[in-house]
Amino acid sequence: MSPKRDPKMPYRHDRFLGATVVKLVPSWMTPNMITVFRFVATPFVLWLLLAGHYGWGLVAFVSVAFTDALDGSVARLRGLISTWGTFYDPVADKLLIGSVVLLVVLPELPWILAAAIIGLEAFIMLGALFGRRRGRPISANSYGKAKMFLQVVGVSLMIFAFTYPAILPVALACLWASIPFAVASLFTYGL
Repeated sequence: MSPKRDPKMPYRHDRFLGATVVKLVPSWMTPNMITVFRFVATPFVLWLLLAGHYGWGLVAFVSVAFTDALDGSVARLRGLISTWGTFYDPVADKLLIGSVVLLVVLPELPWILAAAIIGLEAFIMLGALFGRRRGRPISANSYGKAKMFLQVVGVSLMIFAFTYPAILPVALACLWASIPFAVASLFTYGL
């Protein structure tokens, strides 16, 4: 997993999404529009979860989290990578994951795990911001992709565990497994 890669080069999942879901995305819809949707939809996800509508909240969370893969695939496959998108796409991810961790699943997490997730996400964003100010292009890498995937699976299982507590250990294992990828991602952003 190389931290340095051509941001225009498709990932393996791009080919699958390109053959399936990306075909359903209208040509007028830009990746940045999908990222903006994630910003707008995150409060709705939080409202569902905080109101105790865990089934609908889980569906909304997974759907909104999926837009992270979708906007990147659309950008790479259609040649629409932008400076705005490479910076704000991860901001939208961190807003979604961080707010759900802080406001919904925090009581179920060991404090050290919660602090590691939130702290590393904050440091990753600072690293991206500093890298951007130094004129370094910031783009997704395999470490960040693996981290986000494990976080989405872990948080999804945490939400599911509100109804079925037996899966809580699996959810925690996914979140713990995301930490080394977060650390690797942090160093690729220049901190």
